[in-house]
Amino acid sequence: MIQRLIATSMLLIALNISAQVSRLGQKLMFMAETSGTVSSKDTAPFWLSANRWGLSSTEKSSGYVRGSICRPLAADSLRQWKVGYGADLVVAANHPSTFSVHQLYATLQHGKLLVTAGAREAEHEFSNPALSMGNMTMGRNARPIPQVRIETADYMPLHFTHDWVSLKGMISYGWYTDGAWQKNFVAPTAIRSSHSLYHAKSIYVKIGNEAKSPLSFTGGIEFATQFGGEAWNLTKRDDDTSDTNLEHVKLNSGLRGYWNAFTFGGNDPNDGDFSNMEGNHVGSWLGALQYKTDTWSVRTYFEHFFDDHSQLFWQYGWKDMTWGIEAHLPKNPFVSAIVAEHLSTRDQTGALYHDATPNLPVQISGNDNYYNHHIYGAWQHWGMTLGNPLLISPIYNEGHLLTIIHNRINATHIGIMGTPHPTIRYRILYTKMRSWGNYWSPLADTLHDNFMLAEVTYTPTFLDGYTVTGGIGINSGSLMTDCTGFTLTLRKTVYGK
Repeated sequence: MIQRLIATSMLLIALNISAQVSRLGQKLMFMAETSGTVSSKDTAPFWLSANRWGLSSTEKSSGYVRGSICRPLAADSLRQWKVGYGADLVVAANHPSTFSVHQLYATLQHGKLLVTAGAREAEHEFSNPALSMGNMTMGRNARPIPQVRIETADYMPLHFTHDWVSLKGMISYGWYTDGAWQKNFVAPTAIRSSHSLYHAKSIYVKIGNEAKSPLSFTGGIEFATQFGGEAWNLTKRDDDTSDTNLEHVKLNSGLRGYWNAFTFGGNDPNDGDFSNMEGNHVGSWLGALQYKTDTWSVRTYFEHFFDDHSQLFWQYGWKDMTWGIEAHLPKNPFVSAIVAEHLSTRDQTGALYHDATPNLPVQISGNDNYYNHHIYGAWQHWGMTLGNPLLISPIYNEGHLLTIIHNRINATHIGIMGTPHPTIRYRILYTKMRSWGNYWSPLADTLHDNFMLAEVTYTPTFLDGYTVTGGIGINSGSLMTDCTGFTLTLRKTVYGK
C-alpha cells in the first residue's frame, strides 16, 4: 500500500513538473530584424546612434542582423507565480563588436515582487522612451548591464492612507562587460578599467489615487555606482606624496566593496589623504506632476542630477536641471504625443574645488565634472554614456580618451509622434544644444549643434507580423560633423500560442 502511494505521488510530481516545463515553452514571441545605416560624412547623425540601447554605431555605414526569443510575464497573467525569459543575439558590421548578446535574462514575479537576472532593456518610467532626450543617471543610451535586480513591479499602496500614498523601490548589483573593448579603444597611457561592478538603487513615492482623482505626484531618488574591478594608468593627486604605484590597481571587488557601494563608504586608492567614497557615484532626484483623464493627459517633470554628494542636497542650490512637459492628446490622425524638455549642466557647483588643508582649512565642493571619474574614466558602457547622450559619449573622442569632453551644456529638445493611419506611425525629434566644454578644458568659444530625426514605421496589413522603419537624421552646427544619414530596419515578429 505504501509503495503504491509513493509511486502514485512520484508520478503526480513528475506530471506536474512536466506540465510546468511545457508551460514555459508556450506563448513565446520570436523576432528577427535587420537594419542598416549610411551617412554622408565620417560619422552617423546623432539621433541615428543615441538612445538605442547601444544597438547602433557612430560609423559612416553600419548594419546588423538580430534574432530574439522571449516569454513575457504577461503569459502567466492568471497565475500567482509568473515566469519570463528572453535571449537577444546580434551580429553586426562596423559596430563596437561583431557579435553581442544584447539581452539574456530570466524574470520571476510573485505578487508585486519582481526579480530579474541578466542583461535586459529596462525603460525609465520618468521619461518617454521614444520622444525624450534621456535621463541623466539611468538612461537608454548604452548597452544593458547584466545584473541581478530586485524591485517592486508596481507601486505598493499604503492602505492606512486609503491608497493615496504608494511606494516603489529597486536594488541591483551587476557587472560591466566592456573591459576588452576599453583595452582596444583607449589610448595606451590613458585611464581604463576592466571587470568593474555596478550597483543601483531607487525609492519613489506616489501621491494620488487614480480611482478618485486625475491629479497625482510622483517623486523620488535614484543612485548608481561603478566600483571594483581593476584599473590602469591612474594619476595621483598633486598633494599625494606616497609611493603608491597606480599603473595597475586591483580595486575592492569583495563583500566590503559591495557594502561600500551600498553605504557610500570606503575610499579610492588615489584619494591620498582625502578619502571620499569608493567608486564612481552618481544619482538623480526626480519628480512629476500629472493630470490624466480617459482621453488625454499632461505631465510636467524635473530631474536634478548629482555627481558624488555636493549636489545631493540644497547646500549649493539646484541650478542644473532637466525640466520637461509631456502631453498625450485625444485620439486624432495628426499628433498623439508631444514632449518638450530643457537641460542645463553648466553650474556643477561652480568651477572651484578644494579640500581643507592645514594651510588653507576651507573645503569648497565644486567642479563636479559630470560623468567623469579619476579611476573609471567616464560614466559609460561600451563607449556610450549611461545617462543623457547629449553629454557626448567617449566613443566620439578622436584622442581615444575615456572622458566626457562636453559636460557643461544647455539643450532644448522637442519630440512629436503620431499615427496618421492605422498602419503608419511617425516620430520627429529636434534638439538644439550649446557646449562650454568642461571646467578642466573650457572652450574659448562655445560650440553649438542641431540634431534632427524624422522616422516613419509602416506595418502592412497584407504581411502579418512585418514592420518597416525608415529614418533620416541630420547634424548641423559647429560641435559635431555636419552630416545627413539614413536608416532602414525590417522586422518580423511571430507570436506563439
